Amino acid sequence: MTQEARRPPRLPLRLRRRPEPWDRQRPTWRDAKPARIAEAVKAALARPSGNWFVLGAARDIGADRAVGRTVAGIEVVAWRDAAGRLLAGPGACPHLGAPLAQGPVRCGILRCRWHGLPLDGAPFAGWEPFPAYDDGLLAWVRLDEAGGERPLPQPVLPARPKAAGAVATVYTATGCCEPEDVVANRLDPWHGAWFHPYSFVDLTVLDAPAEHGGKPSDGLTVEVSFKVAGRAVVPVTALFTAPGPRTVVMRILAGEGQGSVVETHATPLGPDDRGRPRTAVVEAIVATSGRPGFALARAAAPALRPLMRAAARRLWRDDLAYAERRWELRSSGRHPG
Repeated sequence: MTQEARRPPRLPLRLRRRPEPWDRQRPTWRDAKPARIAEAVKAALARPSGNWFVLGAARDIGADRAVGRTVAGIEVVAWRDAAGRLLAGPGACPHLGAPLAQGPVRCGILRCRWHGLPLDGAPFAGWEPFPAYDDGLLAWVRLDEAGGERPLPQPVLPARPKAAGAVATVYTATGCCEPEDVVANRLDPWHGAWFHPYSFVDLTVLDAPAEHGGKPSDGLTVEVSFKVAGRAVVPVTALFTAPGPRTVVMRILAGEGQGSVVETHATPLGPDDRGRPRTAVVEAIVATSGRPGFALARAAAPALRPLMRAAARRLWRDDLAYAERRWELRSSGRHPG
């Protein structure tokens, strides 16, 4: 094969020859066996997390203000020290319980607004920090009491494209469900072309990623085309894996954007005012490409990131409804799986 023959086409788009109406595509309900999905979820829940939970996008925790979030029912405050290092700990002031997330940060010192108690991230006046980790894209906190596992020194992180050659962003949404319901949604790729026809067409789930050097236990390999407009699509091969109990990763193995990843992290928050569980979906999208023209995309990253988040928002509008419905049925004992 000549070098010219091996060169990828100038444009990644393909034109579908015979687009089928939504209701005439091949049904996937026989393939999406409830027991198979339940087994994959069970395997994911059994993998260690080291008690690490995603707080949110690392960029949202700046140098001049603290961020508060309830994780697994525990109030957490996070901020950065003078060197930019991520700090975290209980969100209630040990003095009289004031919300520390409302306090200002000056030169790395978080100061309580009620009486001025200063915190620099070290134990002080009964306040004990939580281990925190900034992976460059996401901020994590380790909550040993909530996790109940053997602690790990840092989160279990999937491999990502190098930041210098990628465009990355983070999208966050919240739903009334549990993390396992979010994981179950992502480990059911069979619903893609039926539930998201505006984004996916021609979807086929392969039994195993063996042709890419993997094993059946490595996850689910999917051949799918991303819909662009009309008959124009971008075909790819993607692998879905669950490296931890609250994380599912989609990685493009072949096609345009090879090496790109979408990490879906499910963080339990706590019950709402009706006692229903609430879960934050924190999705990290890291896009890359071997095409020389991708340098233009990196240069246009500030304009592309809102578009990437908008696409994720549209998908999660539907997928959170899926997860919430699954929790509703499961909690009432009516779930078929």
